[in-house]
Amino acid sequence: MSRKIFIAATGMNAGKTTISVSLMHLARKKYGRVGFIKAVGPKCQVFNGITVDKDAALMARIFGLEEDIAHMSPVVLGRGSTKKFIDGEIPALWPVERITEAVAALEKKNDFLIIEGSGHGGVGSVIGLNNARVARITGAPVILVSGGGIGNVIDSVQLNLPLYRMEEVPVKALVVNKLLPEKRETSLSYLGRSFKPYGIEVIGAFDWSPVLANPTLNHISRLLEHPLRGDQTQGTRIVHHIQLGAASSQKVIDGLDQSTLLVVTSSRDELLVTISSLYHIPAYREKIAGLVIPGHAPVSAITQQILDGSNIPVIRIRETTADVFSAMKHHVSKISAEDTEKIELVKAQAEEILDFDHLDSLLD
Repeated sequence: MSRKIFIAATGMNAGKTTISVSLMHLARKKYGRVGFIKAVGPKCQVFNGITVDKDAALMARIFGLEEDIAHMSPVVLGRGSTKKFIDGEIPALWPVERITEAVAALEKKNDFLIIEGSGHGGVGSVIGLNNARVARITGAPVILVSGGGIGNVIDSVQLNLPLYRMEEVPVKALVVNKLLPEKRETSLSYLGRSFKPYGIEVIGAFDWSPVLANPTLNHISRLLEHPLRGDQTQGTRIVHHIQLGAASSQKVIDGLDQSTLLVVTSSRDELLVTISSLYHIPAYREKIAGLVIPGHAPVSAITQQILDGSNIPVIRIRETTADVFSAMKHHVSKISAEDTEKIELVKAQAEEILDFDHLDSLLD
């Protein structure tokens, strides 16, 4: 029987996927065969002809686990699943049976199995499978993943712990992500003292990083559901700033920060031409990640020629500038299989900051 670990989170955007990628990478250095399962998947996509959770598809693509994909995402909550379960169209025991069968199949062929939860501890309750119950069904000890801070981390962990206590599932560690470097040691010290009475070890993980936190041009393209045109090799470039090109051309240029994605309405010909021209200059190319051009008005023919000639990455969308800017500013970046720069950075940093042998010993 393989060793197992259940990775849960205190809430959304805590960095659970980053920890899963990290542990997969580190576990593969120690164990010959390492598997992954997203037991209950709330976000689905079609992968190799099968509807699976997005995180399962991500891990399959990163680590070459495509042949196991049918077992890696046994329960997917697609559109209408909630109503079907409540109406009795989905048998109450079906999700449990699916998860049990998938875990058994993956245990047979792996020495170490990573089981990832969904969202906060209560996600999946609608089908009777919150994270704590899935951990109990799979027989895996739990590590919780949280974001940084002190008070908010303690509060969020305390909100989740009762579910695990109720299912009598051991929570072995709290892995803290998105720590501010200057407050890292202080935060970990206070959190360690706070959770020591509960037998929960506090482990510091990734510091907050704009490289990990910010989206790539490909991410923005998928978010806006419009193709990235221009230099396709720049798709994995990370956008550190999003700026609205509403001021005069000179003020917009003076306000450029490193790797800025500019949102410039389609009627601003002079600014579009200026930015396209500056893109040829190395000093400005470091600052200009690309353009998002919203607006119902067509881009003039000469301006379009200049855009095409510059090869600057461009996303053309006919929504309003306000809608596009708002959508991007409130977007939370998630790692995708195409984000090779981010993935390699996660793997490299994981080797430096996470002691896998120690974490593995906590599972005993």
